[in-house]
Amino acid sequence: MMTHEPEMREPGAAPGPANDDASSAAPATQEELIRAATARIKELEAEAESLRDRWMRAEAENANVRARAKREVEDARLFAVQSFARDMAEVAENLRRGLESLPRPLAGEPEVVGRLREGFAGIERGLLAAFERHGVKREDPTGAAFDPNRHQAMAEQESAEHPPGTVLSAWTPAWTLNGRLLRPAMVVVAKGEPAEIAPPAGAPGFDRTA
Repeated sequence: MMTHEPEMREPGAAPGPANDDASSAAPATQEELIRAATARIKELEAEAESLRDRWMRAEAENANVRARAKREVEDARLFAVQSFARDMAEVAENLRRGLESLPRPLAGEPEVVGRLREGFAGIERGLLAAFERHGVKREDPTGAAFDPNRHQAMAEQESAEHPPGTVLSAWTPAWTLNGRLLRPAMVVVAKGEPAEIAPPAGAPGFDRTA
């Protein structure tokens, strides 16, 4: 049986085919290395800019989510009692109607009537003070300009003393909770007087120089 012994080379002999392939690739020049490095740097810079842009967008979205959540929590805190406050405003209006229905103070009136009037007035003051502490306010729009966002016109009335659109009187006040409308005021609004129609030209009494 024949065995193959590894081929022995003399010192300084030329390498075999495998070594010839490895040595055939010419080393890269300095310019090629610089170009390759520059291209890689540009790729990394573009990738870093893309990541930075996505990070900034994500941060902006997170900030919007946090701000929206904060507003919702604040609204829930401020207006959680909105329905209750609206019902209590109606109670306050009924109390005011009761006070206005009492007879005016007169000399010699029964003492119990005076005490009753003072008691109801004290209850109203306490109720309104409690409303104020919790952000509920009563607004009397009499004399102000009509605001469709806060007033409900129940009637119109001609007035020579007020410009059109002025609230002449309020059947009920407006109620707000932390600036948000609870109940609109029911008001009477001044309407303008009909415009005077000038007589046609040439009619008796018509002054062309006027």
